[in-house]
Formats: sequence, C-alpha cells, structure tokens
Amino acid sequence: MKTIRFPRRAVLLGGLAAFLSGCAGKFRSYDGPEVTRLRLYKGQRLLFLDGSDRVLQTYPIGLGFAPQGHKQFEGDGRTPEGTYIVDKRNPESTYHLSVGISYPNEADIAFAAAQGLSPGGDIFIHGGPRPGIDPTDIRDWTAGCIAVTDRQIEDIYAMVKDGTPIHIFA
Repeated sequence: MKTIRFPRRAVLLGGLAAFLSGCAGKFRSYDGPEVTRLRLYKGQRLLFLDGSDRVLQTYPIGLGFAPQGHKQFEGDGRTPEGTYIVDKRNPESTYHLSVGISYPNEADIAFAAAQGLSPGGDIFIHGGPRPGIDPTDIRDWTAGCIAVTDRQIEDIYAMVKDGTPIHIFA
C-alpha cells in the first residue's frame, strides 16, 4: 500500500483556509433594498425592518428583564421607548454581533439627572446569550437590550446602516 504524502505548506494553508472560513461566517453581505427605518413593538415582541415601500424583514425579539415601561435608569431592566437611531456596531460583541441604539437622548439624561440617577446606556440589538440557545426561548433576559438569534443579528448587522432611525413602541 502506497502512502500519500502532502506537502506541509498545503496542509497548513488548507487548515488556515478552513479556520478563516469559519471565522468569516458571521459577517454577511446584503445588496437588497435599503432599510429606511426599524420599528420595534415591545408588547408584540416584534422588530420590523422597513424599506421605502414595504416591510423587508420581521424578527421575534427578547427584551430587558423588566420590559414594561420606558427605560429610565441604569439597571432597571427596561428597554427604551421612543425614537432613536442606530449609531454604532460591535463586531466583537459578547453576544455574537451587535448594533447600538442612541439611548439615552437629552430627555432621558435630564429625567434621570433630576432623580439623581444615571440613565444607563449601551442599548444594543444583539445575538443570543450563548451559542445554540435561542434568546426568544428565554424571554426577556437582557439588561434592557433587544435580543435576536445569532443568525438574525448577522442579517440585521449587514442590512442596517448607522444613522437608520428606530422607533420603539410599548
């Protein structure tokens, strides 16, 4: 029986290519219609990505651990309500990927300050709590963020650009 030998370089390059293809998997591309706004309905646990003339995508969501009412203070477990914008993204998020929401705005800051408290911040739409766990099966587990599955945040991350408005309703 003849032994097949592979050059070391071929084995190393093949292994590197396999590794990199797994790493690049969370970054998707999107060349469809522009997402012009996001609408989030907390009571229905739904996030809509709207285009100029139709809904492009709909996702079930999880919310903060105390979802009733507008976020007022750091640590209250609520998800904000109102109009904000997508203002940042985190490709190294603890929760797979994430896109940030511009909470707190001036009114949120003023309200919390009047109470002598911090309004909190770092509100994101992000992936699941652990690989293989569907965040919509663990309802309302975040500290105030909006949770979707890892696969869904990959799509949202590709589709939604910074500066896109998000309207969050009760």
